[in-house]
Amino acid sequence: MTSGSTTAASPWFVRPPSTGHAARLFCFPFSGSGASAFSAWPAALDDIEVCPVQFPGRENRLAHPHYGTYENLADGLANALAPLLEGPFAFFGHCAGALPAYETVLRLAARGLPTPDCLFVSGQPAPHDATRDRMLTMTEPELRAEVESFIRGRGIEPRPDMVELGLMVLLRDHAAAGAYRRQEPAAVDCPVVVLHWRDDPDVGLGDLQGWRRYADSVEFRVLEGGHYDFMDAPDELRKVLTRWL
Repeated sequence: MTSGSTTAASPWFVRPPSTGHAARLFCFPFSGSGASAFSAWPAALDDIEVCPVQFPGRENRLAHPHYGTYENLADGLANALAPLLEGPFAFFGHCAGALPAYETVLRLAARGLPTPDCLFVSGQPAPHDATRDRMLTMTEPELRAEVESFIRGRGIEPRPDMVELGLMVLLRDHAAAGAYRRQEPAAVDCPVVVLHWRDDPDVGLGDLQGWRRYADSVEFRVLEGGHYDFMDAPDELRKVLTRWL
């Protein structure tokens, strides 16, 4: 890749991907969040450019129509990614973000486009086990409390307007998660690395075993921390990501 030049701006990315790095890591946020989930990550890990994906219907894309389903989301993202796949790259999806990441891999392959060198899935059961997500059983008041708890967990006192906006995004994402069904695994043609966070109270290592059916090469790594600690890009996570690219 030629250092210094950039590709054209796209609403799918908070900054235009650079052509000055040897590889790219496309990062998929969890339900109710956006690209800012990766704001504490460095712009590059060694020589790997970090490219947070911005789903429509949140943050700087709040005015854009919500994607509706993970299938629609993957279709649109595959189009946006097509000109950016000229070198090594990987996908990282945390929690429900792992599901559209997986669906996007399938769509790239179906279109004859390059697929990732690795798919990293973090804290999320396999697609055919996605209905195990505890949040799918929550009522709106419970989801509101979840939003408030998350904001406080990031060291911010939640204002009512902040909670209402977060809840609006979460409810739409929640509906997409509830509608997602994959009865049988469809394998991807790249290695899958499954990340389990040791202190995650909701997703145990056993809940992640279904991913074994999704690729010829599936590796499990247990990392120190809780469900949202990935947001701080801890060193242990960085080492896992950079080893593959």
